[in-house]
Amino acid sequence: MDQKNKDLEKFLNFLSGKSKNTAPKEEDTVDNVVKMSKKSPMNPKKYISLAVTLTAVFAIAIIVFTNVYIVKESEYAVVRQFGEVVKFQSEPGLKIKVPFIQSVTKLPKNQMTYEVSEEEINTKDKKRIIIDNYAVWHITDPKQLISNAGTIEKVESRMEEFIYSVIRSELGRIEYKAIINDEDSSRGGINDQVTARVNELLSNDKYGIEVIDVRIRRIDLPSVNEQSVFTNMISDRESMSQKYLSEGDAEKRRIEAQTDKEVQEMLATAKKDAAMIQAEGEAEAAKIYNKSFSQDPEFYSLYRTLESYKKTVGEDTVIILPSTSPYAKILSGYIK
Repeated sequence: MDQKNKDLEKFLNFLSGKSKNTAPKEEDTVDNVVKMSKKSPMNPKKYISLAVTLTAVFAIAIIVFTNVYIVKESEYAVVRQFGEVVKFQSEPGLKIKVPFIQSVTKLPKNQMTYEVSEEEINTKDKKRIIIDNYAVWHITDPKQLISNAGTIEKVESRMEEFIYSVIRSELGRIEYKAIINDEDSSRGGINDQVTARVNELLSNDKYGIEVIDVRIRRIDLPSVNEQSVFTNMISDRESMSQKYLSEGDAEKRRIEAQTDKEVQEMLATAKKDAAMIQAEGEAEAAKIYNKSFSQDPEFYSLYRTLESYKKTVGEDTVIILPSTSPYAKILSGYIK
């Protein structure tokens, strides 16, 4: 008993801040213990009630905070109850769901890009190529997506299957050279066809999505046959070059022959026209001569003689003429 009193005394001294060296009187210690017992009676029910209250408040706070959610401007919120879709919200704001029996799945409103895995396919001429493409898509019906697909991952997996199947089918109808040589136009047409066909297949699944565009980013050759394909391409280009050169030479010869023919025809026509004009001129001149000379036959005879003399005698020509020759008469100054 004495030991317990000493321990109690030490405890009280500690609470009152007294020094260990100051020992209180025994009667003071007993009075203090009695007073403390009167002022602070032990009441377990009070503490239990307080604990229950705090627990209830904490539980309510947890329930409230876990069942209040925010819908952003860029997303849909789909509410499910026991696995079934009961509603979806597209308007932004603070929303509340029923605790324990409802769950919320959020889906993006904006367009999404899905990187399709690279795959090898065969062209029409049995060339192996690697296709690298991607798809741009968005959600049109969140309720259908959650009800029929469940997750975005499943939608993208299904979409990739369709894209690969359609691209393999489309490129399988085109030769490798056409894909490479007419890259822009061929790919543009293929992209549109693939997009339309993929949307058609997805509509059968009723996933509530739409593929906006499927694009072929790059077409590569497998490393195992890349060199052989390049060699064949070089050989094909050289053959095509020789073909074009041969066709060019043939066309050149054809044009030259046609030009020569046209020139000869033009010259012949010109000569013919010139001869006709000359003949007409000579005829007209003869007509004029005849008309003029018929008026003076002697002058006409003299003129004809002089003309023949001009053509017969040159500058250094020596001729011997009889005295009765018309030439001699003219040269001797005698004209009858």
